[in-house]
Amino acid sequence: PGAGCDEFAGDYGNSQYRVRIKAPPVDGTANRHLAAFLAQEFGVAKTAVELVRGKASRDKLFRIQSPGKLPPCLTKKE
Repeated sequence: PGAGCDEFAGDYGNSQYRVRIKAPPVDGTANRHLAAFLAQEFGVAKTAVELVRGKASRDKLFRIQSPGKLPPCLTKKE
């Protein structure tokens, strides 16, 4: 939270990714902003992104239903 721009910032492995977002970590604002960012990046409606685990943690698990696309940083380079 509090980054200069919204972006994927790296791969942690095991299908985990570091994401930077602009929103402040106050009253769930960052979680809602992150969900909206993920919805945009995966080409789905905001309602298709669900925070499964980590509401108050830096480590979060989101479920994205029927992604329409993969962000370029998540596609494997061959």
